[in-house]
Amino acid sequence: MTSKRIFEKLVILGVGLIGGSAALALRQAGQTGTIVGVGRNGDGLQEAIDLGVIDAAAPLTEAVKDADFILVATPVGQFPALFEAMAPHLAPNVVITDAGSTKGDVIAAARTHLSGHLHRFVPGHPIAGAEKSGVSAARPGLFTAKNVVLTPLEENDQDAIAKTDAFWQACGANVCHMTQELHDEIFAAISHLPHLLAFALVADIAQRQNAAQILGFAAGGFRDFSRIAGSSPEMWRDISLANRDALLHEIDAYQAQLTQMRDMIERNDGAALEAVFKQASHARNAWIKNLEK
Repeated sequence: MTSKRIFEKLVILGVGLIGGSAALALRQAGQTGTIVGVGRNGDGLQEAIDLGVIDAAAPLTEAVKDADFILVATPVGQFPALFEAMAPHLAPNVVITDAGSTKGDVIAAARTHLSGHLHRFVPGHPIAGAEKSGVSAARPGLFTAKNVVLTPLEENDQDAIAKTDAFWQACGANVCHMTQELHDEIFAAISHLPHLLAFALVADIAQRQNAAQILGFAAGGFRDFSRIAGSSPEMWRDISLANRDALLHEIDAYQAQLTQMRDMIERNDGAALEAVFKQASHARNAWIKNLEK
């Protein structure tokens, strides 16, 4: 790491778990000067200042004026309005990236509202997080050895891509590039669908008359499966709708698999059921083993 800072003024839109952790990581690495937060909640921004996550808070149009790097870390449903509001106030060489879990909708919003700055907007997605949200959950090591996916645009200049790479690398992350289409297909399967399933199971049980009795017997398996149902409802509402087509495809595929397994149970076909379980168990164990290498 060189002694020269990468960024002099970093602006974080949405100083929660992701935005706050990025700010802390960049500060710890000595790679940014002033960090300014923008958000809807004045108390939350004051908490971020008190915790040393940001140096100051400011309205959006004021904050972005002389920024040289902007991270948009709000729920993706807010992006169009934020892009539209900031566009007239951006410095020519500012680099903008985001932390949204979907990319097709984000890129469409950028093409509509950031057309004059599209060459400096590099879409991104840090693959890190926790079921707890808010700036109080932020920590500088959140991205250490985690993957960050960038989906550069054909309009991007190489300097913007390089600075976005450097931003996430300074946070300790491993950065890779892929197309927007591939990103949204992959994460519909491995992230968006699992969250939907966890929310659905907990919602189903919670609305039963004997929900308290059922949950009174829940143990480790239910806790592990349902953990991500404690995530931000607003964020996952936006993600589910933003990646609608890919997520609907994954729901259909999952329902088909579930229907097959239901038929196996109805037919009392233990051999077929065990074969599915073995295939799934082998795939998961191989994945975990690969992660631990």
